[in-house]
Amino acid sequence: MTFLLDEIALATARLAEAGVPSPRTDAEEIAASVHGVRRGELHMVKDSDFDALFWEGVARRESREPLQHITGRAYFRYLSLEVGPGVFVPRPETEIVAGWAIDRLREMDVASPVVVDLGTGSAAIALSIAQEVALATVHAVEVDPGAYTWAKRNIIEHGQGRVHLHPEDLADALSELDGQVDLVISNPPYIPPGAIPRDPEVRDYDPHRALYGSGSDGLDEVRAVERTARRLLRPGGFVAVEHADQQGTPVYLIFPEESGWRDVRSRQDLTRRDRFVTARFGQE
Repeated sequence: MTFLLDEIALATARLAEAGVPSPRTDAEEIAASVHGVRRGELHMVKDSDFDALFWEGVARRESREPLQHITGRAYFRYLSLEVGPGVFVPRPETEIVAGWAIDRLREMDVASPVVVDLGTGSAAIALSIAQEVALATVHAVEVDPGAYTWAKRNIIEHGQGRVHLHPEDLADALSELDGQVDLVISNPPYIPPGAIPRDPEVRDYDPHRALYGSGSDGLDEVRAVERTARRLLRPGGFVAVEHADQQGTPVYLIFPEESGWRDVRSRQDLTRRDRFVTARFGQE
């Protein structure tokens, strides 16, 4: 047992007492970040190379600062993204939404599909689609200056020239692409005003503009996504929009048949809770 592994064990106990959901993993991630190694290489760090900055990171996590703010990185599907204050930290639930979109795009008989990610945040969804769908062109829309800065950094690192970032509002974005888009995807703000997220990492650190939706039910941004998707999509194109687990029915109703939507479905995450709604626009 090395000195660093002993310190990780002590840190794990501290984080567990503070209520951190994954204390061992977080302690190891902080240690790996501080010492410039992978988690599987922590045993290789010499005792003489131990960096006391490890305990500074542990103290920050103990106060429930997000792990991703401490390490500066968030993992999403096959990507390692830069994140920090001012941008929403992507969550595992959203990986399911992105995965559904990637599967639909691969099934399409379209050589170079066009995708729009409305409210891209860190650009996690947009970059995953560009990475996993050959020849896709992705337009990422983000109006918030802070989030836009993080998205730009990640697109420069991972975008491969196929992700285009637009500083526009999701309600009226990309009119030049009307009727030309194969898939629209969004993880918009949807928490109702007055609701308080349970997790302090979300409540105290994620930007409120990315969390709280407008309107009495918090779903005005979802309604804006519906209108924008209806404008952008070609006949037969798809939309996918994330929501809170208790919002499946009201979001489903935002995509009515009389507006041209077909095959509207509420879909679940890995915990079998309603997580996103998908629909197809018009007829093939």
